[in-house]
Amino acid sequence: MALTSYSRRFNRKKVALGRAGGALYLAGCASRFKRPGVTVYRGCALVTARGLSHGLGFVPRGPLRIDPFMNKNSILLLTSVAMIAFAANSLLCRIALRNTGIDAASFTLVRIVSGALMLGLIVRLRGGDVARHGNWPSSFALFVYAAGFSFAYLSLSAATGALLLFGAVQTTMIGYGLWCGERLSPGQTAGLMFACAGLIVLMLPGLAAPPLRSALLMVAAGMAWGVYSLRGRGGSDPAANTAGNFLRALPFAGALSLAAHSGTVLDGAGIGYAIASGALASGLGYAVWYAVLPGLRAANAATVQLSVPVIAALGGALFLGETMTPRLLLASVAILGGIAMVIGGWRFGRRAA
Repeated sequence: MALTSYSRRFNRKKVALGRAGGALYLAGCASRFKRPGVTVYRGCALVTARGLSHGLGFVPRGPLRIDPFMNKNSILLLTSVAMIAFAANSLLCRIALRNTGIDAASFTLVRIVSGALMLGLIVRLRGGDVARHGNWPSSFALFVYAAGFSFAYLSLSAATGALLLFGAVQTTMIGYGLWCGERLSPGQTAGLMFACAGLIVLMLPGLAAPPLRSALLMVAAGMAWGVYSLRGRGGSDPAANTAGNFLRALPFAGALSLAAHSGTVLDGAGIGYAIASGALASGLGYAVWYAVLPGLRAANAATVQLSVPVIAALGGALFLGETMTPRLLLASVAILGGIAMVIGGWRFGRRAA
């Protein structure tokens, strides 16, 4: 790739890369420095899909990452894109299963296939090898999440599903920390109790309660994603690992689709929503998130994810005509507020130390 504009003094604000078939634009590049095995350009915001893949081609053949010292506007933009993408998974799945004829097993299969293709393309364009990353236990956890997610949204609203998923993920990860010997402050303990109470309130029988079977499926999906996240901690290249796990999840998704073949319905619009969920909301969404994650403090990264159920609720009201019931509103305040107390207490404790 030819570098068409770059000064030796590294004080240019824009870098243009020209190549037949596509151009990469990096905004705000102020300096260049090297780390072991990777060249990083400080302050760079990637603004094209090609830039996100091979254009990190400017960071060739290394783990997908953006410099943690990028400017704040770039971090805010890319973090917002990632959170919207995560919320979009709930919206796309619910729209497909409610408004089109596609069945949940087929949606799961198409989502995993398209996600594997998108992430595989990103990894391959920067010289990686998908087959060398990922593992079977993590891929099975990924499959359980995707399948439970799809079947739960046969009858859950977008907001309820996102809230249950998020609460189950965070509770699983916090519970694992406690099991490993971590200790919570009194404020964090109160927050965890609030979050658990919110989940219980949401699932109690009543006119406004979500269907129990679907709620339990979403909780199982959240627990599986929590396990997947815990297994992936400390990986050197999370984007490549996720690509490898999507690839390994294909046999599980294919087996599920064959087992449910009697109810298989391949609807064109539904397939389109599943592709968007897999390739864009999942594939590109994860790639953006993993790229921006080094630029966020751990507590900030955890806190910003509190926005996902809120975005899903707003999207459900806007695109699906869903309403916030008093029960859902109360549960949302308890779950999100409680988890925020746990995260905030951890952050305070770290600062005090």
